Amino acid sequence: MRRLSRRKALSLVKELDAFPKVADSYVETSASGGTVSIIAFSAMAVLAILEFFVYRDTWMKYEYEVDKDFSSKLRINVDVTVAMKCQHVGADILDLAETMITSNGLQYEPVIFELSPQQRLWQRTLRLLQSRLREEHALQEVLYKTLLKGAPTALPPREDAPNEPLNACRIHGHAYVNKVAGNLHITVGKPIHHPQGHAHIAAFVSHEAYNFSHRIDHLSFGEEVPGIINPLDGTEKITYNNNQMYQYFITVVPTKLNTHLISADTHQFSVTERERVINHAAGSHGVSGIFVKYDTSSLMVTVSEQHMALGRFLVRLCGIVGGIFSTTGMLHNLVGFCFDIVCCRFRVGAYRPRQVSPVDSVLDMNTPMDELQLNHLNHHQAPLLVGNAPL
Repeated sequence: MRRLSRRKALSLVKELDAFPKVADSYVETSASGGTVSIIAFSAMAVLAILEFFVYRDTWMKYEYEVDKDFSSKLRINVDVTVAMKCQHVGADILDLAETMITSNGLQYEPVIFELSPQQRLWQRTLRLLQSRLREEHALQEVLYKTLLKGAPTALPPREDAPNEPLNACRIHGHAYVNKVAGNLHITVGKPIHHPQGHAHIAAFVSHEAYNFSHRIDHLSFGEEVPGIINPLDGTEKITYNNNQMYQYFITVVPTKLNTHLISADTHQFSVTERERVINHAAGSHGVSGIFVKYDTSSLMVTVSEQHMALGRFLVRLCGIVGGIFSTTGMLHNLVGFCFDIVCCRFRVGAYRPRQVSPVDSVLDMNTPMDELQLNHLNHHQAPLLVGNAPL
């Protein structure tokens, strides 16, 4: 009984076979079919390999939403070198409502304004990357994918001992401010905080000592992420006028970065630069210095790294193999059909059954004939002639 049930199950499975096998005796091969098969298999292999590389690759997905976090603090990371001595220059941050004035967290370090050969090479490389990023925006996605593999964008230390006098001041560090519009300004004199506002004491600084040539080695907002190149990194401004004002207008966009390597809350920003000479006689009023005016955007961007699912990859792979196989088969049949028409080898009635005459059957030596057919043939054959007389 078990064997009988197994046979019935096996026969049922055979009846459900959707891929019937064709006997080898019914298969006809040709050189053109073999050539097309080789081309089709080669195309399948190449496209399957390329599809595998696409499956291994990832892409960045951008999502936008309203930033509802108003109570948190905004971190500002600063590394600016000014061509003035540290006792003559001061930096502080003032928000729009003037409720927070701070310079805590910023350090002053006497340095040499001129860069060493290796530092100059680093700055040129950074400028080249900045120019490429402005032209090819897709390079930013490459930086997002290789965050931890890249080096920080901070200026490397000098490789030689300084022999020149320290004629510049490096202002670096970070500060936490409210998420409202504010102003980071570096100007002459140390800042003094009082309840009515703030002021810079510049009475003891000679006007000839004013020199706001500066270099921005790093300026970012939010959490510092290694490998990210910000728009103002590597900026250098040289002036020969004592009353020079530099203004940077920045729009900060909160950004959540989620990749396979890191998850961080950082900020992107766009910047507009402006510089002018302070000349009260000509109507150009203001204060000499470096002013970074920033404002936060109400939108938040979420950048996440996406990967192709395994099921989707298998579906695409099956589509490639099946599509090429079907397409090449149809093209081969179409080309053969056209070739038969052009060469006059295609006949409409080639597959109609034809009537075989007795003479044709005699000429076909491969066809066996019985005695009745031979008598019928001899009865209808004409007599053989030798010369002019019949035999």
